[in-house]
Amino acid sequence: MRSKVTVVLLFLNVVLFFYIFRFEEKWRAERATLEARRRVLPAEIASLESFTRTTSDGATVKLEKKGDAWWLTAPYEWPANPNAVSRLHNELQFLEHETSFLVADLPKSGQTLADYGLAEPALTVDLTAAGKSFRLLIGADTRTGNRLYLLSPDTERIHVVSRSLAESVGMALADLRTDTLFTIPVFEVRSLNIQTGPPSNLKVRLRRDNASRWGFETPILARANKANVEVTINALNALTAKSFLDRSEADRTGLDSPSLRVTFEGNARRETLLLGSAATPGEYYARFEDKNVVFTTAVPAHLLEVLRASQDELRDRHVLDFDPATVTSLNLRAPNQPALSLQKLETAPASGGPAVAAPAPGAWQLITRADGQAPVTTAADPDVIRDLLGRLERLSVVKFLSDAPSAADVEKYGFTEPEREITLGLTTGGGLDGRAPSTLVLQVGVDPGTTGTAFARLTNPPFVYEILPDIIEDTPVLARHFRHRLLRKLPEGALLTTVSLVDLTTGTPVFAQKIKEGEQTWTATLAATPEATRPALAAILAQLTELRAAAFTADAFSPDHADTPEGNRPWRYRLDYSVTFNGGPEIPASLLLTERLGGMTLVAGTADFGGVVFTVTQPLLDALFALTYTATQDPGPVEPAAASPAPAAPKN
Repeated sequence: MRSKVTVVLLFLNVVLFFYIFRFEEKWRAERATLEARRRVLPAEIASLESFTRTTSDGATVKLEKKGDAWWLTAPYEWPANPNAVSRLHNELQFLEHETSFLVADLPKSGQTLADYGLAEPALTVDLTAAGKSFRLLIGADTRTGNRLYLLSPDTERIHVVSRSLAESVGMALADLRTDTLFTIPVFEVRSLNIQTGPPSNLKVRLRRDNASRWGFETPILARANKANVEVTINALNALTAKSFLDRSEADRTGLDSPSLRVTFEGNARRETLLLGSAATPGEYYARFEDKNVVFTTAVPAHLLEVLRASQDELRDRHVLDFDPATVTSLNLRAPNQPALSLQKLETAPASGGPAVAAPAPGAWQLITRADGQAPVTTAADPDVIRDLLGRLERLSVVKFLSDAPSAADVEKYGFTEPEREITLGLTTGGGLDGRAPSTLVLQVGVDPGTTGTAFARLTNPPFVYEILPDIIEDTPVLARHFRHRLLRKLPEGALLTTVSLVDLTTGTPVFAQKIKEGEQTWTATLAATPEATRPALAAILAQLTELRAAAFTADAFSPDHADTPEGNRPWRYRLDYSVTFNGGPEIPASLLLTERLGGMTLVAGTADFGGVVFTVTQPLLDALFALTYTATQDPGPVEPAAASPAPAAPKN
């Protein structure tokens, strides 16, 4: 029974859907036929190719499609406003009449085309679409005022259509043209050419390569600043036409000898803008090279300055162009000093250098050479080298001095004996494809008669730049500056067992502590240490476990005094400690210390690690200062003031 009901319902659904489909198909056909009857223009108008509007006084405006873009070709040639063209095209394509009647029936009612404003129409519209031509005559308004009369292209019928047609077809010329000047967007621009007017007539050409890097091709071969170039292109693309001139006014524009010529080259097209004399302050006469129409445009003062000085303003101000990750070697030279070499390692060194944990691949080593001796290698500090490479990468030009220096310039800027010569070995940049190893050689010179200024040049190309002199201080030709700051890191199984601080002027201990018998950590000992000295002891233990120098101040250690930038200073304290390895015997060691020489300076020295003198890290400095200041100079807590006697009671 249920299956029969299901079959019946299924059959009824099929019949219902078939009926709806047939009815809707007929309804759609009738609706399409009705719409086709109401449409004024045929379907070919969807492929509109040109539009010409002529007013009753003979003024003509013409739009033509060129490729994928619309252009205004009369009364002058100019890119059309795509939004305005789209509105106009839609109005024509979907134009429908409210009603219509035959022209042949007009005599029956004693009327003529003139009664509908069609004998001398207000607007005549000529259209070209799909190779066919159509003409529309737009006449007078209807009595209600929101409709108007239109003569069909075959001149057989008069249509009553919405007044919106006249508003779209009759758009002002200013609405039909685009305001912007250039039509090539920044991402399409392949080259930018700038030529100034007399007397310099300087021609500058910049081109973008396949990697989207900008460079100068004329008057020099040099790198360009990508951001500045593209900002300039965007600023030029933002220029707009303010007003258009009659041809009779062209004599006062100065465009016969333009002050600037700016050319964009894109994909198989180019546009050249000529700037003439000033029309008003900040506004200039202009035209495009391949067009006769003259207009005015407002050019920002800053943009004009960049264009007129584009050789400097658009140039890359980085002295060096390299990726720090590709540097494999770094050589430093200075007058009257031995050369210094730094080399990047792909694997950890087999031996030599301080007792530090094996460096990861890519670590650096320092190579020093003395006359008559074999080169000596020492582990270099990767953080110091990374910081130096970053400073070199950011080294910027203050001023471009010369692109073709003479011999006198080379001597004047101090390059006959440069203050620094820095050679970078790179894994890339050489060969025809730019992937072979290469070198960059930077020379930094100074002029003894000029303070606060340094000069830089590369050996190729030999451009001369003015730079800040900071780079000389950032590149000391001192082996100790690049030495690895990590002096020692105790391995697992090593244990500090005693720590004491002795005042060398009196020979008395300032502080002493020993780990509790049988303990393998300092946890219990620290818990029993007085609260005043507990943080300092914990910090000293941590710093001795991983002993690190903030900076090295001397090349050799002397037990008599410390060599500091301020001169020789006496050793004031000795930090003694002992270490045991895997339960073995205690090994004593010590650090000699100066007094605190400044807010962040305390010098230490030891005969260990080949004999070193260095400034300690801030945590160790703070911990030592807490112990020495408290023991020798801290006056302790302020005693409370004595209570004042109560005032006597007043007498009656």
